[in-house]
Amino acid sequence: MKDWNDRLNTSGINGIKPSPRTFSDVVEGQPMLVPTARQVDDFIRSIPEGIQMDVRALRTALALEHGAEVTCPVTIGYHLRTVSEAAHEALDRGAALADITPFWRVLSGRTPTTKKLSFGADFVAEQRNREGLQD
Repeated sequence: MKDWNDRLNTSGINGIKPSPRTFSDVVEGQPMLVPTARQVDDFIRSIPEGIQMDVRALRTALALEHGAEVTCPVTIGYHLRTVSEAAHEALDRGAALADITPFWRVLSGRTPTTKKLSFGADFVAEQRNREGLQD
């Protein structure tokens, strides 16, 4: 069975395609980025310490960075969990906090993905508090 870091590094189908339907804040036919987990991870790593970005802003910034209008809201949810679990897994294996992806700059106590994390929401809250980020 793949661990979270394997999932993070699995190449997936990505690219820009027309949205197949209208959902969330996406309009049918709109150029939509379907990112890989690695693209999401790389973007989150670029967010400076002490700066937070909500999921909607992350989706918008990722889309613009890759020449799309929107980012798939379903895919981003899956990848946020993968990025978070992989980072925490690396921490459990001895990686320094400074070397893992700072997913807490995007996830908060109100983000649905946070509730799904295997290690719970307390870690996210502690890291957000440490960086002075609001929930």
